[in-house]
Amino acid sequence: MAATVLNSPQAVAMSVYVVRAFIRMREQLASNMAILKRLAEIDKTLLQHDASLRNIYHKLLPLLQPAPEPPKRRIGFVSGD
Repeated sequence: MAATVLNSPQAVAMSVYVVRAFIRMREQLASNMAILKRLAEIDKTLLQHDASLRNIYHKLLPLLQPAPEPPKRRIGFVSGD
């Protein structure tokens, strides 16, 4: 806006400098938004994988436990009562 009030080359240069700074800031914000969007997608995917792995772990856990010992046969005569 200084270039419209002041008619000097320095005022015009500063006006162009300010406009370029705002353009650069807008580009930075746009790139940050793209990065944040991608991070959100990765986070969502990791949460889904975490839930899947937890489900698999809970299903495999009984298989990893040692088998119960079979009941022992008693030695000797067993009455029919």
